[in-house]
Amino acid sequence: MKLIAEVTQDVEVLEEATKTGKAMYLTGPFMEHSIQNKNGRMYSEAVMRKAVTRYVAEKVDKGCAYGELNHPPGPQINLERACILINSLDVQNDGKVIGKARITETPTGKIVKGLIESGANLGVSSRGMGSLKEVNGVNEVQDDFRLVTASDVVADPSAPNAFVKGIMEGVEWLYNEETGDWIEDIKKTYEQTATTRRKLEEAKLYLFNQFIKSL
Repeated sequence: MKLIAEVTQDVEVLEEATKTGKAMYLTGPFMEHSIQNKNGRMYSEAVMRKAVTRYVAEKVDKGCAYGELNHPPGPQINLERACILINSLDVQNDGKVIGKARITETPTGKIVKGLIESGANLGVSSRGMGSLKEVNGVNEVQDDFRLVTASDVVADPSAPNAFVKGIMEGVEWLYNEETGDWIEDIKKTYEQTATTRRKLEEAKLYLFNQFIKSL
């Protein structure tokens, strides 16, 4: 399975009063379904509802649906970098998955609050694991998709798309059902890397031969 990340910047900041002061939240569309996104991928409503339902039951309802600051290198959640706690997710019929996440009082959460108060434009990026199937030029996310987190906090959300697609999706992962851990599938990752390198060499040779023929 590959790491799949989707970025959106249409979130808003919300403040609510609590017994101890004010709490700051990020709210808005965290993900989309039934439409081709900027990364050329599409989630069917059925695939998205299944993934969100499982994530809510396993993480949100148990108070452990964390999101990190910036893109991590893999599917694991690093609590030292947790900056938000996702409180709710709602798959809507209009193609949006509306979420609400409280910004935590952790060191990275305080960084997020400081950036917001300074006028920074922040976005969120979901992280999930799954396989893709190309259909008519669109990469459709398959039924094995499962969420790692519905929301990491990212800066300049329009910029990381190439990084996410080019680097994070280049590694294959296996899920250990017993421990709940993600483990890199080193063998499959190596095979795919070797194939990519071989195709690159073949392309270089082809271009060289075309150049020679043109002389």
